[in-house]
Amino acid sequence: MEKKFEDFIVSDQTKTIEALIKINNNKQGFVIVIDKDDKVVGVLTDGDVRRSIIKEHSLNDNISSIFTRDAVIISISDGFEAVIESFKKQSIKFIPIVDDQSKLVNIITKGQMHALLLQDIQADLSYDFFSLDTNVVDHEIYLRPWGYYKTTVLNDYFQTKIISVKPQGQLSLQSHNHREEHWIVAHGEGLVQLDKSIIKVRCGSNIFIPLGCKHRLTNISDNESLIITEVQIGDYFGEDDIIRYEDIYGRC
Repeated sequence: MEKKFEDFIVSDQTKTIEALIKINNNKQGFVIVIDKDDKVVGVLTDGDVRRSIIKEHSLNDNISSIFTRDAVIISISDGFEAVIESFKKQSIKFIPIVDDQSKLVNIITKGQMHALLLQDIQADLSYDFFSLDTNVVDHEIYLRPWGYYKTTVLNDYFQTKIISVKPQGQLSLQSHNHREEHWIVAHGEGLVQLDKSIIKVRCGSNIFIPLGCKHRLTNISDNESLIITEVQIGDYFGEDDIIRYEDIYGRC
């Protein structure tokens, strides 16, 4: 068994407390269960242990009666399509990958799969998935005086955001040196300023903002948010690539 999987593997005769310690140490919430021939026979999650304790299972008993034997397990010959299909089930958070003798050769989590796809990394099922930075999947919601935005995808090629502008909220008049932007209005009505032009937009409207173009978005509603999806294309997507010319919130 590969050394890199030591923190993720337990024998089906392992004491529950020992398995729980491994789950705590690997910080992934699960271990893969193997038999005396090193074949994968199931998985054990922190949820499995919690439910067993509620049923008065002792931590000093082995895990043979509490691990999940009918877990989803993918053969390395099945390909990535099988992984994607399996992860469509909300309950599946990770998948052991085995060879034709049912021995563990890899592990992939749902977060790792999303990180792989979002960053357009070409890989097969032998890839070192634990080398991926899964932080690219979980983007915070950022509050602004005009509302909030959430990044949904960020990689070397583009960034996408959901932008919600509160009633009567207005983004600053700004431009960018490193990116162009494409907006699609998903909800509400507003005004878009492109240089000296003013365009009224509503649900379904799409706006292209060229590199260096001064632009501003205003929600003209008194009671509904203006929500847009934004795609940024360029060579840099940092928030410091914002040149402000006017701002009703005093941020120039």
